[in-house]
Amino acid sequence: MRADAARNQQRILSSARELFATRGLDITLDDVAEHAGVGVGTVYRRFANKQELIDGVFDHNIQNLAEQAELAFNNPDPWDALVQFFEYACRNMAINRGFGEVVLGMDNGLERVACMRERVQPAVEKIVDRARQSGALRPDVESGDFLALIHMVEAIADFARNVNSEVWRRYFALMLDGLRADPTTRPPLPGRPLSDSEVEMAKAGCMSRRR
Repeated sequence: MRADAARNQQRILSSARELFATRGLDITLDDVAEHAGVGVGTVYRRFANKQELIDGVFDHNIQNLAEQAELAFNNPDPWDALVQFFEYACRNMAINRGFGEVVLGMDNGLERVACMRERVQPAVEKIVDRARQSGALRPDVESGDFLALIHMVEAIADFARNVNSEVWRRYFALMLDGLRADPTTRPPLPGRPLSDSEVEMAKAGCMSRRR
């Protein structure tokens, strides 16, 4: 690939990642071209359709997730390693609408989850096993529990996205408290719960996104 073509492809992928993160999958290749500052024909020469572009962005996210898992495992403290990785995973899902939509998609969601498990699960299992063996993690918690927990945090992040983009951290902290086995004093929960008016605003935002 020529240098200018490679640069254009990276600009397209970078723009697609930004748009998928902020707007979800309901965007077009024309939107990506405009955001990247390239012609629509340039995008279509690189990606025949939006699914190909989604695949490229998804692979990038999975690669980052796998790298973060390995990086966390190198943390010498077993509990800190677990928190480090799962905070990254929850934050990535919370700020990246498109990633969650791809993983949970009805058409190929199962294949996506299988891909995640194949590339990320070995490192996750090492992180979880080490935290459990150290006595910091509850003995009955398994690595397979964490995909569900991440989606639980992502669900509140998606629900409150238009009123409080950081409220997920409160429930992430609650999740960690439930996972920890030792009697260590828990730090105060970050932030506050949504107010009644914020809940109503969040519900209205969810309804508008589904239309």
